[in-house]
Amino acid sequence: MVAVGNAPENRLWTRDFVFSIVTNFFIAMIFYLLMTTMAVYAIDRFQANQTAAGLASSGFILGAVAGRVFAGKLLDALGRRRILLVSLALFVVMSLLYIPAQSLGLLITVRVLHGIAFGAGTTALAASVMGLIPPLRRGEGTAFFGTSNTLATAIGPFLALQLVAGPGYPTLFALCAVVSALAMGVGVLIRFPAVTLSADQRAAVRRLHPKEFVEVSVLPIASMMLLVGLAYSGILTFINSYALETDLVDAASTFFVVFAAVTLICRPFAGRLQDSRGDNVVVIPAMLAFAAGLAILALAQSPAMMWTSGGLVGLGFGTLMSSSQAIAVTSAPVHRVGLATSTFYLATDLGVGVGPLLLGLLLGATDYRTMYLTLTVVVLGGIALYYVVHGRDHRRRRGAVQQAAEDDTGEPPDPDGTGDHPQVEP
Repeated sequence: MVAVGNAPENRLWTRDFVFSIVTNFFIAMIFYLLMTTMAVYAIDRFQANQTAAGLASSGFILGAVAGRVFAGKLLDALGRRRILLVSLALFVVMSLLYIPAQSLGLLITVRVLHGIAFGAGTTALAASVMGLIPPLRRGEGTAFFGTSNTLATAIGPFLALQLVAGPGYPTLFALCAVVSALAMGVGVLIRFPAVTLSADQRAAVRRLHPKEFVEVSVLPIASMMLLVGLAYSGILTFINSYALETDLVDAASTFFVVFAAVTLICRPFAGRLQDSRGDNVVVIPAMLAFAAGLAILALAQSPAMMWTSGGLVGLGFGTLMSSSQAIAVTSAPVHRVGLATSTFYLATDLGVGVGPLLLGLLLGATDYRTMYLTLTVVVLGGIALYYVVHGRDHRRRRGAVQQAAEDDTGEPPDPDGTGDHPQVEP
């Protein structure tokens, strides 16, 4: 059960929703500021080999996965706000420790701990913000929340490279500490809806059975995002090497700018469309756009083709991240939303994390163009998987959500947010 107040039932743009977006933007900025520079820093600062430099970079992801696993379990046991604030405090501390880290071992340790804070904090924030989004505007609200990640994708890597080439790494780390402090400063102002659990629900939260660390209802859509994450890892990991081989380095440098611009424009419209017309109308075209972007990338011979690919990947992957998260959260009981969020991100992270290893093996036997064409087929296969696990039943699921929203208020839902219906209060 959730506490009820007097705010309009379908109001999306509240003070706390805006603060959540800003906090998430600051957190994501740290990820992109450091992810794009850490391997080179390990080589320059500690003369690390490529394997150790890769660990200095990917240690953050390993920590994030661990943070998500335990955060999903602990969110409702300890409180979402408490987990978020502890994670943000650790985020600030870890950002301050990069400069004093005087050995590669210490740097990797800081990266792993920083990743744990990131995984736990982002899971807590993403789960909590779902309580601020009206159920019938979940697609739209999730899309707007996701724009904070998109902005960080465009700004973070560019700013990091400028700072490293100019003032240097101490300035970069100082900026990370400032941005982390801003994230905490805004995060403490957020008021989340309070969720009251029944005795049975609290008992389930305390159990340590493996099934209590994942939300089973999310696994179908998470399986699709595992494939999507794997395909996206081929871009994240290998696009720079591919651009060098094809003499498209300048075009590749603006790939993610185009990606971010298209995602920012399309996500809100896609979210509203998902709320009004259902999941299939958004997810299937997004998968097709992602596949088309990968195919064009495989065949790219000019800057225009590289930019077109970036736009299609932004339309596809950028939309899928928010629309699929909305599906995942809607699939889960309200008292397991934290676990649902954790399960969703775990599957995506697993795809992004394992992808480079599998694709590296593929590249040993083929080339970049073949790899991207293979990933095109993987994404097309993901459409069939999506339809089997969710798409063929999406109308019934949407009807259940609408009925639940009506049952909560005792009157028909108000999708335009113009009526005065009760809403949860912090």
